[in-house]
Amino acid sequence: MSGRPYAEVIGDPIAHSKSPLIHNFWLRKLGIDAEYRACHVRAEELEDYFGRRRGDAGWRGCNVTSPHKVSALQFADGVDASAFEIGATNCLFARERLLHATNTDCAGVVGAIEKFDPPFCLIGNGGAARAALAALDPVRAEQLRLLVRNQAAGLRMIESMTPLEGSVFGFDRIKESIEGCNGLINATSLGMVGQSPMPAAVLDAVMTLAPGALVFDMVYAPLRTELLRRAEAAGLRCIDGLTMLIGQAATAFENFFGEQAPRQHDAELRALLTA
Repeated sequence: MSGRPYAEVIGDPIAHSKSPLIHNFWLRKLGIDAEYRACHVRAEELEDYFGRRRGDAGWRGCNVTSPHKVSALQFADGVDASAFEIGATNCLFARERLLHATNTDCAGVVGAIEKFDPPFCLIGNGGAARAALAALDPVRAEQLRLLVRNQAAGLRMIESMTPLEGSVFGFDRIKESIEGCNGLINATSLGMVGQSPMPAAVLDAVMTLAPGALVFDMVYAPLRTELLRRAEAAGLRCIDGLTMLIGQAATAFENFFGEQAPRQHDAELRALLTA
């Protein structure tokens, strides 16, 4: 058991996570005597993990990353509106012996996609994709094109997030899903270190986006993904994964440590993250 306050991020894999650097940077800036860690937790270890952490007086909660954002919900005592609507949690925090599930991805996504114009293509149907849809104004989401490997799962996601409407495309129709769009969002781990690369057909289809389109890749390791490299080469606007990562972390930080993240230091933090 640990008496010193701490929070952590869990996932599988987890070595790539920049969350400890972000949260510990803010803790130092505020002079808070606490720490933030990374913990490798496999799917079959989730129940044991939460069972042990509930008994730790120092534990303030955890961020949740792939592949646990949906399955972690079952271990919460309460689920707030954001996590309920999205159907996934990326942040569980302890309050008076109870574990509360929320989703701060929405806060991180809003800052990145508020300038998106329809139509746009969203790659993925996991927790991050759901956060992107929840953050979008329904009017701007009407012309959604969803690109997924499992079309049935993609349809279920759209149907569960009414009043959203959109077209679902399999990976056999990549060019059709992307061509002419004003925006492209990658909400998968494709292109991330240690994961499958972004399919060549997606990279090639970047050239068919509308002039001046916005490309947002939620992957942050590496920061300049191959998808963003292609978009830059095409003269398109790009948003990297740090925008969402820092935004969602700020909300989680307040849940864990009871203080607002010192966002006035964002430039210094970004420089540290990209060093």
